[in-house]
Parts: sequence; C-alpha cells; structure tokens
Amino acid sequence: MHPAPSVILFSVLSGAGFGLLFYLGFGFAHPSDWLAFCWWGLGYGLAVIGLLASTFHLGNPQRAMLAFSQWRTSWLSREAWTSVAALVLLAPMALSDWLGLGLPRPFGWLGAVLALATVFTTSMIYTQIKAVPRWHHWLTPVMFLTFALAGGAVLAGQSFAPVLLALLLVVLLAIWQVGDGQFARRAQTLGTATGLDRIGEVTVFEQAHTAGNFLLREMMFVVGRKHAQNLRAIALVLVCLLPAVLLAVSGTCWAFAAAAICHLAGALAARWLFFAEAEHVVGLFYGKR
Repeated sequence: MHPAPSVILFSVLSGAGFGLLFYLGFGFAHPSDWLAFCWWGLGYGLAVIGLLASTFHLGNPQRAMLAFSQWRTSWLSREAWTSVAALVLLAPMALSDWLGLGLPRPFGWLGAVLALATVFTTSMIYTQIKAVPRWHHWLTPVMFLTFALAGGAVLAGQSFAPVLLALLLVVLLAIWQVGDGQFARRAQTLGTATGLDRIGEVTVFEQAHTAGNFLLREMMFVVGRKHAQNLRAIALVLVCLLPAVLLAVSGTCWAFAAAAICHLAGALAARWLFFAEAEHVVGLFYGKR
C-alpha cells in the first residue's frame, strides 16, 4: 500500500494524543495551573492535529463532515464520533485542572475510556479489510492500543512507561512475524481474488493497462526486503529501546521529553512500514505476487 504522509501523521499523532488524554483523564498524571494547561494542551493538540491531517487524504476534504453519518456500518464514522465525544467529555476535567476548580476525577473517566476507544476504532478501519491479509488479524488493534498506551505513558511522565515500551517491542516483533506470512497463509490466488477459481485455473492473458493507474499507484507500493529490515531495526531502537534507556538513566522531565521525541520518531518509521509492507490482493490481477 502507498504510505500516504497524511495518514501516517494522523495515526501516529492522534494515537499519542489520545493515549496522553487517557492518562490525564484517569488521573495518572495530576497537573495543575499552567502545567495542566501545557499538558492537556499537548494531548488535545496531538489528537486534533492528527485528526485534521487525516482529512488531507480525502478526495474532497470539505466533505469530511459526512463521515459522521455512517456510524452504523463504518469504523471511520465511529472513530469520528468517539473522538469528538472524548474531546468534549474531557474538556471539563482539563479546565478544572488548569483553573483549580476541584472537579472530582471520576468526571474524566468516561472521556478517558472514549479516548482509548478512539484508538481502537482507528485500528479497526484497517483490521476489517480482508483484501489486505497483513492487517486482517487481531494483532493490528493490539498494536495500535499498545502504541497509544506506551506513547501516552511517556508523554504523561509515568514511571511504568519502560514496561509498556518493552511490551510494545514484543508486539511489534509479533506483528511483523505474523504479517510476513499472512498473505501465504490465506492462500490467495488470482482465482480467489476474482472469484473464478471454482471454474478452473485463472491466468492473465494480457495486462489490463499499458500505463500506470490508481490501483498500481496506491495498492502496490513495493519496499525492498533489505530496506524493510533496516527500517524495522531503526523503528525498534527509536520507539522502544532508546526511550527505555533514557528513562532508566534519568527520571527528569528532560529525559521524558527526549524519550517522547525518540518514541514519536520511531512510531513514524513503524507506521510507514505498516502501510508500505501491506499487500492488497488486487496485486494478483496485475501479476505483482
């Protein structure tokens, strides 16, 4: 799949933002005054910037509001509703921390749950696509949620962040291991892709196009195995290992800031791979498998 920058930014930034809002909403981090303004502002900023970035991937961004109308059948629509609900319900707690209003922490619990639910709905947009076997399994939502929890813990300055970073490392290794063989395990062929396998072996007599088209451009992005392995190593170091080392060496705010920057950089690399390595079954029609 073509790794569109807007979708990469959207999924990484919104995931980290909603992860941070989850910890702030539940009271794991308990800021006050201007520290609360900055901390809550960071969570809201990452979440909103990520959501806005996603609109740049739409053919007609001005129609983004229509996403709210399909909540019964569309995970994208459910993501829109849960994200707005989370941001609205967490606003009173954010104002309370900033202005010292003393609002009880349970007022933020529902918004915190919806923040994590937003990340889950984002993951299901990709998990539900049967035509991309690398995504169509239970580890995909686990990966998205672990990214949000680990990144949010780093941004929220939580002492248990290294544990979640270690868990994220295991999840990434697992999803790459499973994903690499997922296409073969589904036994997809040109016959199953076209639905004509029941009448015999299906082959391509002649290519459908003599020039590039949308499907070739968007659905059949190819990344070399050597580059993929190098990027995986870079992603693991930046997203898990280096942040964990920084936090183990020092528990200062500067260590958490450096760990957060490293983690987000690694998350961008890992998410680029998430899209670049995905193989759509339509590639069978063009002889790309």
